[in-house]
Order: sequence, then C-alpha cells, then structure tokens
Amino acid sequence: MNGIKALTFDVFGTVVDWRSSVAEELRTFFEPRRLSRDWFAFIDDWRELYQPAMEDVRSQRRSFVILDVLHRENLIKLLEKYEIHGLSEDDILELNTCWHRLKPWPDSVDGLLELRKSFTLATLSNGNMALMTNLARHSALPWHMILGAEFAQAYKPDPRTYLCTASALGLEPCQCMMVAAHNKDLRAARELGFKTAYVNRPTEYGPGQTTDLGPEENWDIVCESMVELADFLKQ
Repeated sequence: MNGIKALTFDVFGTVVDWRSSVAEELRTFFEPRRLSRDWFAFIDDWRELYQPAMEDVRSQRRSFVILDVLHRENLIKLLEKYEIHGLSEDDILELNTCWHRLKPWPDSVDGLLELRKSFTLATLSNGNMALMTNLARHSALPWHMILGAEFAQAYKPDPRTYLCTASALGLEPCQCMMVAAHNKDLRAARELGFKTAYVNRPTEYGPGQTTDLGPEENWDIVCESMVELADFLKQ
C-alpha cells in the first residue's frame, strides 16, 4: 500500500449506524407524544427514498440540492404515509436533523484515531457539509477534511464526487484509498484510480440485509472493522 496519502470514507453505514440511530431518535421523539409506529419500518422507508431522490439530481431532472433538502422532502412524504400530523416546523427540523446525530459503529472512532496518525482522513459522502460537520462533533469522528457531494455538487457514483475530493486533498486518485462498506461505491472509486478498502457491515440494513454481505470483487483490503483496517495499514 505504498504511496497512499489519504483515506476517503463513505460515512452512512460504513462509519455510522444510521438505521438504529434514526429508529431510536424517532422513538424518543414520538414516545412522549404517545404516538407509536414501527420506527424501523419508518427508517427503512426513509432510506429507500434516498437513491431515487439523488437520481433526480444525477439525471439533471433537478439542479443540485444538498442531502438535508432531499431528506426533508422524503420525511414529509413519510409523515403522510404513516398518518403523523400536526407537527410544527421546529418538530420537522428536529426530526430531519436526526441524520446529524447518528452513532458510530463501536470500532469506528478507535480505528479512525489510529488511522489519523498516518493518513489524512476525509469524508467522501453524499451527506452535505453541515451534516457531516455536526455528525463529526456529535460522534467524535476525527476527520481532517469534510468533502464529498456538496463540495463536488454531484452525488456518488458520479465521478466528479471522487475526483473533486482527491483534487481538494492535493492528491492524485492513486494516492487515495476509498473506504466503504458498499461494493458499488468502491467499484466507482477504483475505476477512477483509487485504492479500495472494504469494511464489512452485514447488519447495516438490519437482520434482513440482502446486499453488501461481503466483498464482491478483489478489493485491495477486506476487513471487519476500522481497527482491523488500521492494523492492516501498519504492516
């Protein structure tokens, strides 16, 4: 792995556990209001709207908007679907910004702190910069730089997202390693010259997960945790 100067990270699912975090936020918000739903079903539906919303931007059916905007639009649809009414604008803002307060996987922070000693760490996420900054503060994620979709004005797997991140780091793609729990993300990065590290997160989507249950290609590194990734890169 000689020549790697920076690690660029997918965040949702790779570094943080979005599904359990959002379900808990929803339960905590609505329980005092004596409103009960299947909150895991709610977050699964919310996440299912994620890619179609970004595809509207990728296909240029609409101009670039940040993920907070897409999340809010999808949240409004789901509140109607789940027959949740009467929320104020402040309530909707609090719910939408639950994505700013996701919890890291148990190995994430320790692994990132170790990796930070030897490499520049940057986000390469579809999350907007304020979201990523607030998430870093909330969960003590030790990034050197917040980059990705908003910086590039494009959503992964658009090549601009990866290439603008490498450029902002002052590096060639071959000097960067993309770290992700998603084979499609790594595939897009490798096609542009990035090195690749697959971190296995087989419960990202809960017990019924059917995709990204393991590496689908011969990635440069395959590991089970950020700590294992740090140990591998020490060699």
